[in-house]
Amino acid sequence: MRTSLPNCANSNNQCSMNPQLPPSEFDWLAICQHSRRLLMAVVEPNDFKLQFANAAFCHLAGIQPLQGVDSHSPTPLLSFLSTEDRLVLRQLYQRHVFYQMICQLQPQLLQASWMATLLNLIEEPIVVALTSPTYSEPRFIQFWLNSERLHVESTGAQADRLIETAIAKGDSAVLQAALMGKKALRLEGYRISGSLLLEGLDVTDRETIRQLTQLLINRDSILTPKKFNEVNRLLRSLFQANNVLILRSENTQAQISLGTAYDALEHCVYSMASLKGSHFLRAAKANQVQIVGDLSTDCPTDCEAMLLQQGWRSLLLIPLGVATAESSDSGQLLGLVALLSDRPNQFTPQDTKNASELILALTSALRQASQQQFAHIHPAVAWRFLQEAERRSWGLLPQPIIFANVYPLYGISDIRGSSQERNRAIQADLIEQFRLGLAIVEAVCQSQDTALGKQLQQDLLSYIKRLEEKITVDAEITAIQYLKAHLEIYFDYFAQCGEAAKTAVEAYRQACKNVHQCVYQARSQYDRMVNEVNTQLQQTWDRWQMRMQKISPHYCDCELTDGIDHMIYTGASIDPKFTPFHLHSLRYEQLRAVCECARTALKIQAQYDTQLELTHLVLAQDITVDIIHDEKTEKTFDVRGTRDTRYEIVKKRIDKALDSSSRDRITQPRMLTIVYSTEEEWQEYQQYLQYLIRESWLAPEIESGAVESLQGVEGLKFARVRILPENP
Repeated sequence: MRTSLPNCANSNNQCSMNPQLPPSEFDWLAICQHSRRLLMAVVEPNDFKLQFANAAFCHLAGIQPLQGVDSHSPTPLLSFLSTEDRLVLRQLYQRHVFYQMICQLQPQLLQASWMATLLNLIEEPIVVALTSPTYSEPRFIQFWLNSERLHVESTGAQADRLIETAIAKGDSAVLQAALMGKKALRLEGYRISGSLLLEGLDVTDRETIRQLTQLLINRDSILTPKKFNEVNRLLRSLFQANNVLILRSENTQAQISLGTAYDALEHCVYSMASLKGSHFLRAAKANQVQIVGDLSTDCPTDCEAMLLQQGWRSLLLIPLGVATAESSDSGQLLGLVALLSDRPNQFTPQDTKNASELILALTSALRQASQQQFAHIHPAVAWRFLQEAERRSWGLLPQPIIFANVYPLYGISDIRGSSQERNRAIQADLIEQFRLGLAIVEAVCQSQDTALGKQLQQDLLSYIKRLEEKITVDAEITAIQYLKAHLEIYFDYFAQCGEAAKTAVEAYRQACKNVHQCVYQARSQYDRMVNEVNTQLQQTWDRWQMRMQKISPHYCDCELTDGIDHMIYTGASIDPKFTPFHLHSLRYEQLRAVCECARTALKIQAQYDTQLELTHLVLAQDITVDIIHDEKTEKTFDVRGTRDTRYEIVKKRIDKALDSSSRDRITQPRMLTIVYSTEEEWQEYQQYLQYLIRESWLAPEIESGAVESLQGVEGLKFARVRILPENP
């Protein structure tokens, strides 16, 4: 007659899953019953139903001792595991069954050489994620399986004859395939009885640190929302924290990033000087993980006051970098990661130990993020930015990024008269909207005798007349404001003044039913046309850029406005293999690319029957310039020095320049204009023009002249030649 183990509610606090187990068989479990760390459970073979579990396991699994599952419906261990982890547990179980088959059916094979491999495999623990109602996140458990009380016997005809034969013959190939999981055992061919003992330890901290390390060292920037949220979740789970803060030291500033409730990043900036005496810089100077127990009693700087105001009370600070300067709190600080809690004295010495294990991975992640802030930089010059990012990641002082003695190549394909075309579109839309408004007022006046309505009618007529005569710069804003203030405020009333007025109001509202909340038909058509021109020009230029980069890697910045303009810098400081041949090849290829852009524009004109005309200009200069990256501006590069500034002035004004003789624009539709300063420059580009004429890019007639003096720039000349359409 079998007797049951006492329930967890009894004096020995055992958690019984099956009252049929005799306590005499499991006296050895008593010593582990009250363990807080060692997890022990006895399970049935095949279905892994729990027969017994100690208090630690019951707590982890969220099993209430007083509501323990009785013998008729014992809790299966597999219900706490994912599908993947169930498979891992079953594979280990099959190896144990295999081992017991040998021990009990063919014990002489225990001396075989391959048995050592099997013994190692069954002694290895597995790590599974156990889902528990006690915890918000799965707990990682390292389990060992003990099968000493497992009994295996063949059922006869249904047994796995292949395995039995292999065991009997000592067929190592088949046996090794079985023990490595390459051949599954047909366990239905055996009668398996007894019980299995699971011994486990909660290794959630260790496993979370492993996962964090793998996540942190991959190449995605930690400051991207997706990766930050994953890191944030794991760090909060590991340290039982509420949020994560990342501080990056950049020159004299500290860039601070905080997670938000919306899975986004919130950024703010503090000067390093304002952090003097802060807990952040104290941890950096000590170069060790530190705990701030309660900010409400020790809040030395505005930054920490901001955190306290947001509800954070305790901090776990992980400095990344080495503070070597005695006179500086920050020293060579790369950055710092802080765990935040809304409870005081949340963090423990064990948290400090776990945080220390993450320093290398966090440092790697922050260095990666520092380098990737230059990810948008043009590939030809990215190597220099990455060099500087690496220097700064080690805490070294910033150095300017300069490319000296580079040749500038500037060109532009500009929509001629785009401002006038857009003004005409604005004029058409405003007149249409005012006429719709006038129709409303006229309908109202027809339905009732209203003196104010007649005056409003006269105002609208006068406004329409002024719009038809000319359009001013501010008309797009002031005209709409006028309608809103003097007409639209009456719409609810006007809609009640007869069916004609109601219909007119509805027509006005429908015409303005768009994101601009005004009539935007002509402007929309203009915008679509300009966008189409820009898109096709960009695609054309990009195709040629791929060819040009193969000649010699160079920096190229391309901007879209009403047309497209490009700025190229090339030279030995960018490409060490650079030679005069590469320079001349790039200049010639630039001209061919601009001609192709012109042909693209001609195709657009024919396809869309548009009146938009494009002009094309290339600025020649044989004098090198120095370019420097200024982090305080949005531009990637600025020219350096007074001699370089002249080139920038010419760039900004040359497309509006006039012929000093005719006072016409030097740029003309469907023509390529080259602007130069010296006879040497002209001789070089004259040769290129002859090549382009020979290749049927250009017509043979070349016009020339002098450029009217620009402010601060004199002596420029130009040559102009018609671009031929593509020969069908």
